[in-house]
Amino acid sequence: MDDLYNMDVLSLAANIQNTGRLDNPHGTARKVSKLCGSWVEVDVNIEGGMVSGFAIRLQACALGQASCAILSENIIGASKVEIETARDALLDMLKNKGTSPKGRFAKLSLLADIANYPARHTSTMLAFDVAVEAVAILGHS
Repeated sequence: MDDLYNMDVLSLAANIQNTGRLDNPHGTARKVSKLCGSWVEVDVNIEGGMVSGFAIRLQACALGQASCAILSENIIGASKVEIETARDALLDMLKNKGTSPKGRFAKLSLLADIANYPARHTSTMLAFDVAVEAVAILGHS
């Protein structure tokens, strides 16, 4: 498991940006992993089809925290399509050992070793699943 909890993952987990709440979010979503009890909740604001404001609250393992950190660090300025594409690529990387996400969320490649630990997939996916849900509520693309 040393490949899971490497310095990159631990550093990300310790440095999550944009924690807290937005005052008047356009969209909010929350997801809970039934497997481990981890949860992530996000607020988003959208302007011109792009995320203009973001806040995150979470209780998750280091892997879930690392995924949240990557999302939080890169989501401002992202479109719904970019977030969905990153989510789908992360899922493919974990489930099928596919290529890692590209573009603004390319740092997700640091989580590639999680593919070898299926029990950790759900908590790793939470951040992107909930972000897609929060943005989808708005109907923006």
